[in-house]
Amino acid sequence: MSGREFVVLGTASQVPTRTRAHHGALLRFDGHATLLDPGEGTQRQLTLAGVSAANIERICITHAHGDHCLGLPGILQRLSLDRVTHPVDVHYPTAADPYIQRLRHASAYEDQTEVRLHPTEPGPVSDSPPLEVRAAELSHAIPTLGWRFEEPPGRRLDAERLVAAGVHGAARRELTTHGHVVADGRTVHLDEVSDPRPRRSVAFVMDTRRCDGALELAEAVDLLVIEATFLETERQLAEDAGHLTAGQAASLARDAGARRVVLTHLSQRYPDRSGHVAEARAAAPELDIHVASDLDRIPLR
Repeated sequence: MSGREFVVLGTASQVPTRTRAHHGALLRFDGHATLLDPGEGTQRQLTLAGVSAANIERICITHAHGDHCLGLPGILQRLSLDRVTHPVDVHYPTAADPYIQRLRHASAYEDQTEVRLHPTEPGPVSDSPPLEVRAAELSHAIPTLGWRFEEPPGRRLDAERLVAAGVHGAARRELTTHGHVVADGRTVHLDEVSDPRPRRSVAFVMDTRRCDGALELAEAVDLLVIEATFLETERQLAEDAGHLTAGQAASLARDAGARRVVLTHLSQRYPDRSGHVAEARAAAPELDIHVASDLDRIPLR
């Protein structure tokens, strides 16, 4: 199991089907886990995916429609049942606060885990390791936020320059910890023997028309996970309901310079993925596009 991956828990939209659970996903990064939009059945999907709920440290909810949040009470109760001792932060649009407050205490249980609710506005959300989190406003029927997760700036050591500078063994750890180390009688600075590290990034864009916020989140992102509820034959319905077609989602990803794209949140009216695959690839043939199925695992390259 990869330590850096995006786990697709469910790919349905408003109505689940025999093969598609309600929407939900998990971002795993170096032992930390962020749960995204837990729809109904998220506990079971985590079990089927072989992922422990106990590792969840953050939950990000795009909006208060049920297919994106009705699994929250079960997840929070499961964390207490498992005696999770670390705090769990829950981020969601400020306008969704009345609904999230009710879901937080939807039934009686022994509340053991510290759950911290964060009504959130667009902009920077958190700079806590290992990923910085930023939110942007999307265009849906109710207030909705998309999320972007990005590694903080860092540096990658160059082995040849380290050897040439006489930095060996434990001195390397001291160098990365303090930014400098004394080796062979001189001070070696980190920037002398390293290069800027590429910052891995993931954007999560659900339930939206094409808008500036979606483009902002998707800009040059390594992995864009984006809704594609409808096909172009239902384009007017998509516009009226505040959703994207597969073609629109692929075009948005192309225009934003996203490197890899996962389409999800598919309407129950489509019995399989073939229409979404064909439409997305026709709109952006040069893109690395994947139309998700439940329990897919997408490694973060």
